[in-house]
Amino acid sequence: MAEFDALIFDCDGVLVDSEVIAIACERETLAGWGLHYGFEEFVHRFVGLHNRDFHIALSADANAAGVTLPEGFGTQLHANNWKRYETDLKAISGVLDVVAAFPGLRAVASSSEADKLVRKLELTGLHETFAPHVYSSDLVANGKPAPDLFLLAAEKIGARPETCLVIEDSVNGVTAARAAGMTAWGFTGGGHADAGLAGRLTDAGAHGVFASHLEIASRLTRA
Repeated sequence: MAEFDALIFDCDGVLVDSEVIAIACERETLAGWGLHYGFEEFVHRFVGLHNRDFHIALSADANAAGVTLPEGFGTQLHANNWKRYETDLKAISGVLDVVAAFPGLRAVASSSEADKLVRKLELTGLHETFAPHVYSSDLVANGKPAPDLFLLAAEKIGARPETCLVIEDSVNGVTAARAAGMTAWGFTGGGHADAGLAGRLTDAGAHGVFASHLEIASRLTRA
């Protein structure tokens, strides 16, 4: 019997290598507006958040720092990101090996807004692999690190939470998976991963941390 009934993937930084693009663009733009973040701080606090929560946090930081962000700053941030996504976004190597190694149910559960999530998967040739089970935090009241999105994905694919395995690259995502009662495996194969990411994912409660999808596929094959 398989160790898990369902496999739930985060998208950004797990399926598609978007985080490295977004982090670079956003830190540069925010610095130009007077908000400066170190790489590790930015990754730890913001990766895995829905845009609404990201923007709330940025506004709070700006108020605390006495910085005035431009009107519609969120739209500007993400417009810059999308210029790069449309030309540079790639699937992370080995995703289809994981899919092939796992015979059970599968879904995507991402903090990306629904239309942007679908577009990222289309750009990288992955949409048909996961459709129709592609779920955005737009569908729930509370995004990651709350468990709502993962619980919704499990319900939609007909799996009990305790039988689900989540692949996540962020502290917020691992926290959400654990809160949902699921097994969480941390992933450090995205272009944004720094030397401390594995430790942060472990500290957040990841049951294991993997540096590549090939490692995950090998582990699933042995299950």
